[in-house]
Amino acid sequence: MKRKLIAAIGVATMIVGIAACGSDKKDDDKKADAGSSSAATTDKTITVWLTVDAQHNWPDLVKSADDAIIAKHPGLKVKHEYYAWPDKNAKLDAVLATDKAPDVVEMGNTEMVPYMAEGAFAELDAAKFDNSAQWLDGLKQSVNYDGKTYGVPYYAAARIATWRKDIASAAGIKDTPKTWTELTGDLDKIQSKEGAKFNAWYQPSRDWYAALSFVYDAGGAIAANEGGQWKGSLESPAAIKGLTSWKDALGKYMHGDLTKDESDRYIVYGQGKSAMIYAPGWEAPSAADPKYDKTGGKLKDNLVNFVMPGPSGKALPVFLGGSDLAVPSKSKNVDLASEWINDFTDTQGQTTLMAKGNLPNNNTQLATLKADPASAVTATAAESSWFVPTAPGWGSVEKAQILQTMLQNIATGKKSVEQGAKDADAAMDKVLNVKN
Repeated sequence: MKRKLIAAIGVATMIVGIAACGSDKKDDDKKADAGSSSAATTDKTITVWLTVDAQHNWPDLVKSADDAIIAKHPGLKVKHEYYAWPDKNAKLDAVLATDKAPDVVEMGNTEMVPYMAEGAFAELDAAKFDNSAQWLDGLKQSVNYDGKTYGVPYYAAARIATWRKDIASAAGIKDTPKTWTELTGDLDKIQSKEGAKFNAWYQPSRDWYAALSFVYDAGGAIAANEGGQWKGSLESPAAIKGLTSWKDALGKYMHGDLTKDESDRYIVYGQGKSAMIYAPGWEAPSAADPKYDKTGGKLKDNLVNFVMPGPSGKALPVFLGGSDLAVPSKSKNVDLASEWINDFTDTQGQTTLMAKGNLPNNNTQLATLKADPASAVTATAAESSWFVPTAPGWGSVEKAQILQTMLQNIATGKKSVEQGAKDADAAMDKVLNVKN
């Protein structure tokens, strides 16, 4: 997952307020079971690595988890180290080569795969963690490898559609679209009204999180496991259908630079030359920030969110970005580390994260967000999600930007959908089964 996206999630204003909900007796029993629960005094220290998101945005939750585990293990010390996303993995790789590994480490969800494949993380018992039976599908996949659990989902963020109601209204549109047919019909009206140089839908071609959602919407996938071997599957009829729908939409509504990625999408949106974006929920509000809003303040009161419909007739499946927590295999305190993670991610912990603008890691609490008009769109979008292939060499696919290259080639007309997909499959097949 993009680091900039994760770093910004904590400050997104997704919900106005959420009533605190405590754990029931069953939750308490599960917490007591998560690792060693002896009340005997201990002189041990556990080291927890988190990103600066926790340090800056929810330090109260960190302290609450510390207090909870120390109350059960008097004398225990919890040491915290905080890292910026660009720095964390290099430091983790270095320390995993020594005997000084941390006991808990935060990982971006797509970062988990190569580490799980290498055996860098300890296997965990999912049943010992609150709400594990209700973990969101896209997050559950991110902590599972070969049928075993190696992490705990921490928090999530979904992608949603946002458009300007003033532009929609000027084109004669009264309501947000509920189907793909309605969406494309509305975008046609906006494109006609605003002119050929305007982006009815600003969608950077290299944004593979968005593009591959069309593949999954059509019933396809990035890759498939065939007899224990992973193979690229973008050449499948379903995947081609999804990629074609995506390309057709770009051709009609995206008139910007077709070689760009999504890193500055919110800045471009702030320039006022686009009606709609499909992006993480923080991007549109960021575009409305006076630093980026070049429309004379029109964005702030004209942004309307809606669940992105897919060509299939259902909501477009979303890639759930977010973080997981894992215990390095070299930890000398696996039980205590597991217990701290549960204290941090339990029902009450998720409530705290929800109040900070994040999606919870489970469907039970997600339902409370669906009932709140301020967060209903994002919560509803998160119900249908997908995750990257949990192949040993997935990290190499991301590092080589195989998907981004394919999408840019298709969008710019350098390659047909079929040829682009074929070449991407061939490139993935060389690395998917090779551990990073």
